[in-house]
Amino acid sequence: MKTTHNFNAGPCVLPKEAVQAGIEALKDFNNSGMSVIEISHRSKDWEAVMNECRALWKELLQIPDDYEILFLGGGASMQFCMVPMNLLEKKAAYLDTGVWAKKALKEAKAFGEVVTVASSAESTYNFVPKEYTIPVDADYFHITTNNTIYGTEIHTDLDSPVLLVADMSSDIMSRPVDVSKYGLIYGGAQKNVGPAGVTFVIIRKDILGKVSRHLPSMLDYRIHIEGESMYNTPPVFSIFIMTRTLKWLKNLGGLKAIQKINREKADLLYSEIDRNSLFRGTAAKEDRSLMNICFVMAEGHESLEAEFLDFAKSRGMVGIKGHRSVGGFRASVYNACPKESVQALVDCMREFEKNHK
Repeated sequence: MKTTHNFNAGPCVLPKEAVQAGIEALKDFNNSGMSVIEISHRSKDWEAVMNECRALWKELLQIPDDYEILFLGGGASMQFCMVPMNLLEKKAAYLDTGVWAKKALKEAKAFGEVVTVASSAESTYNFVPKEYTIPVDADYFHITTNNTIYGTEIHTDLDSPVLLVADMSSDIMSRPVDVSKYGLIYGGAQKNVGPAGVTFVIIRKDILGKVSRHLPSMLDYRIHIEGESMYNTPPVFSIFIMTRTLKWLKNLGGLKAIQKINREKADLLYSEIDRNSLFRGTAAKEDRSLMNICFVMAEGHESLEAEFLDFAKSRGMVGIKGHRSVGGFRASVYNACPKESVQALVDCMREFEKNHK
């Protein structure tokens, strides 16, 4: 089998154990004689998967008892409108740290007044703003904890005078999180916790039911809580792989263990970027993401970009081309990305530098 080093930003590399379990379940789920994509989502066998997945989320993140975990469709992009629809009565505050934060902000404007407390747009989102004031009369304050396109990350759980809402699509389960500091956490699964097709929502139950507008059933969190994420047919295969991915993470030692591994991987690549004369990092060092490592050719070597991409591809690197809006390179080193792949990219960069001295 061809050796590849998968740095795709999402969908992305998953644990081999989870992928293999998915292959087996597609053939025969739980000795049922049926594929996992053929069984009834109302069956006891499937109910057991849902319960296990929910329990793993609660255990790994130490989610308090007054929170619910939902598995929905629509991706994080659906949450951009679902959050304000359920929570915004008069005013919401948003921190603008990238394209996805800006899209969330745009959707919220359809439901009430929206205040941008700070933005790093003028600097091409290469840092996370820190000097800002959160309006105390806001219904909630929304942040995007990791910005995949620009390679910045909020590394701590913020203190907020109002309800804190976070899009954690690309760094959930990569480090311990104090869930009690948030009213709602959401994200698409296709970075650290599974394949595309399922969206997670962690929500404190007492924040719901406080807006005056009518909520369509499919967009009302309370309906999904009552239906235990099965008000409509859930994305069964995506949830199955998510469950296996979380089991892999638990067996690895949980969030403290994976945080240590993620720091080691990121330090390895950032050290090479800073050392190598042909490359430079783009994000402010204090805000560098541990998940998405962005870099470009150093000044005077910009003409080598296409050549390096081809060179890296020939060495088995996949998915390192930067987002089309910023160019350059991006290595997404999510939980399941092995350290060996990061070392292979570092070796590739060193060889390329040697070839151009």
